[in-house]
Amino acid sequence: MDSAGEPFLMRVEDVFRRKRGGSVNLAGRIERGRVRKGDEVEIVGFGGHATVTVEDIEACRRYVGEASAGMNVGVSIREVAAGTVERGQVLATPGSISAHTGFAAAVSMLSEEHGGADIRTGERLPFHIGTAAVTGEVTLAGDLDVLRPLHAGHVTVTLERPVALEDGQSFAFRHLGRAAGTGVVTLLLD
Repeated sequence: MDSAGEPFLMRVEDVFRRKRGGSVNLAGRIERGRVRKGDEVEIVGFGGHATVTVEDIEACRRYVGEASAGMNVGVSIREVAAGTVERGQVLATPGSISAHTGFAAAVSMLSEEHGGADIRTGERLPFHIGTAAVTGEVTLAGDLDVLRPLHAGHVTVTLERPVALEDGQSFAFRHLGRAAGTGVVTLLLD
């Protein structure tokens, strides 16, 4: 955690494996908090979970001792098991965020002209949560049969893979290859 007590969080946008030295460089934008060389951070999401030590931090093509919210950085860690780190996961202060496959949300549909379409219970849609892209099944709340373009409603979503989630987190979803709407997580279900 940084001096203000805000836990570190960076969504992994890209992963680069170095051929020499056995380290991995994780690129992304720091959303909150700060990280220092030597800090322990947790990899969260997609079923992967490991606590690793930050070896180096690169910002603006130079190595720095620490980085804070708003900076685009590369964080080097020692290589973990193959496939443990991938785009869509997060690096965070250990214990500050967890991965979930189910959540309730308030969603707003786009207009038909902008990709909005009728959404029904049981539909499987691509969800974009931070840098993660994962398929999820939608269940409309209450007695709602269909959610139409330009309407808003409440849904529950069951994702195929666990994603690092928090209450109040925003996301977008697609339908038939087009942007269909946006939402905000209102309740974590697992």
